[in-house]
Amino acid sequence: MTDFLVRALGAGLMLALVCGPLGCFIVWRRMAYFGDTLAHSALFGIALGILLEINLQLSVITLCSVIALLLVVMERNKGLASDTILGILAHSSLALGLVTLSFTGTRIDLMAFLFGDLLSVSYSELLWMLGGGIAAIGILLWYWNRLLAITLNQELAQVEGLNVTRLRLLLMLVMAIVVAGSMKIVGILLITSLLIIPPAAARNFAKSPEQMALGSSVIGALAVIGGMSASWFWDTPTGPSIVVAAALLFVLSTTLRRA
Repeated sequence: MTDFLVRALGAGLMLALVCGPLGCFIVWRRMAYFGDTLAHSALFGIALGILLEINLQLSVITLCSVIALLLVVMERNKGLASDTILGILAHSSLALGLVTLSFTGTRIDLMAFLFGDLLSVSYSELLWMLGGGIAAIGILLWYWNRLLAITLNQELAQVEGLNVTRLRLLLMLVMAIVVAGSMKIVGILLITSLLIIPPAAARNFAKSPEQMALGSSVIGALAVIGGMSASWFWDTPTGPSIVVAAALLFVLSTTLRRA
């Protein structure tokens, strides 16, 4: 197997492993729109990076982290639902990004951020993904029970003495950093799909939150392998092929459950 396939497979499998448990929290908290919100805010981050002449990856990660912080703050307003808040943040950041780009006078290829290029992952990028993925998994394992408690019953978790706001902020920041950090490499399409489709498929047969998280990672890994195989043999786009494979696995799991 050629080197670029090994690097792409390693990056894809690490992403699937991290997105499995993270995606479960998105499904449980009904925040499927969160990934799209980060995608919109990424444009603002790119525009600011160009305008201020700073590293674009750092600018995107910072902006996505700020969006996560704003979401936690705005969720305290009980009069607004989460999807409404996400819609406000998504379209506001998109508009700000377009306005900021008009001041830079620069034309950029946003397709690279939308679809990425998994097959072009370098060794240095792979090492960054491995390091970041291991750190994210470590945080999730350390705080798993507490994050699960605030997700299942926030009021009860607060009565038990858990700092709900801090834990929610931690979860949002981990999601934002994982999405923003991998956006240029694999594209926002692949990241958001791996955050939503595998957990939805795993939910069809999981009997506990832990089973759902593990099953989600396994399904995500199978989607990466299947999509990359299709891309290799049939010369199809790698990212969309992985998304199609994940969607087929979701259909299969739903069919088996009904059967």
